[in-house]
Amino acid sequence: MSLDKPQTGDHEAKTRIRLWAISALYAVLIAACLVSLINAGDLSLGRRPWENLKHTAVELSEPSFLNVWFGNEKLEYKADDGRVLRVENQRESEQKFLHGLAAAIWTTLKIATLGSLLAALFALPLGIGVAKNMAVPRLVAWPAKLILDICRSIHSLVFGLLFVGIIGLGPSAGILAIAAHSLGTYGKLYAEAIETTERSLLEAGLSLGASPIRVLLFAIWRSVTPKFISTHLYIWEFNVRDSTVLGLIGAGGLGLLVSEAVSLFQWGRLATILLAIIAMVIAFDSMSRRVRQSLL
Repeated sequence: MSLDKPQTGDHEAKTRIRLWAISALYAVLIAACLVSLINAGDLSLGRRPWENLKHTAVELSEPSFLNVWFGNEKLEYKADDGRVLRVENQRESEQKFLHGLAAAIWTTLKIATLGSLLAALFALPLGIGVAKNMAVPRLVAWPAKLILDICRSIHSLVFGLLFVGIIGLGPSAGILAIAAHSLGTYGKLYAEAIETTERSLLEAGLSLGASPIRVLLFAIWRSVTPKFISTHLYIWEFNVRDSTVLGLIGAGGLGLLVSEAVSLFQWGRLATILLAIIAMVIAFDSMSRRVRQSLL
């Protein structure tokens, strides 16, 4: 007992020293970022930030979907000289917009769902190859790790621009962009789930002469399956949010409506779109949380 206590104390002291060193490096990085922005004159809120914030808040507080019930049925658009250019029924116009919004939400869900599934399937063998306790040969493990690192490093918007240039505009580019970026995240989390599996299961299988892959498939698959499903739900939920902006680059979905609303200064419609995104994410988060809890 007397020999264990000094070793434990040394370990705790070393851990504290590492923590302080990491904290110091982080503080230096924060200071460097602030000093760099201040010296470049980029740390600014612009002119009249509070007035602009108030003006934007007022316009966003009037979401356009209210026009379905309270809109002007004979809204006149006039020229500078007073001539009436056209008359619009706001209620009918907003109903058409909401139909388009529903279609965009469905497109966004399709992009996130199919992209997540594609990434989950292709990431599984890569995750197994990266897991250290699978004893995969380095000639296989290192390329697998490199692929996962590259995919995780490149943002889905960059992949979206790439695939739009290759296959053109539309949801297919968005699906491939989500899949390419998510591949790295899926593979990393799969590997971590396999590595945290109880060693007794792995050792028992290996002692019987089975290969690590056979042990994974037949011995520890049941223990990692709930973790895999939880990982899939988490990344799928994230991709629902991430895919809402892919329309900005022509991949379809809600991003296209966001781009149109911002470019035309239609802040009421932007508020409606944002509320739809928030409602969609909350609903999906509630569903995925219940599924994850049922797996515990």
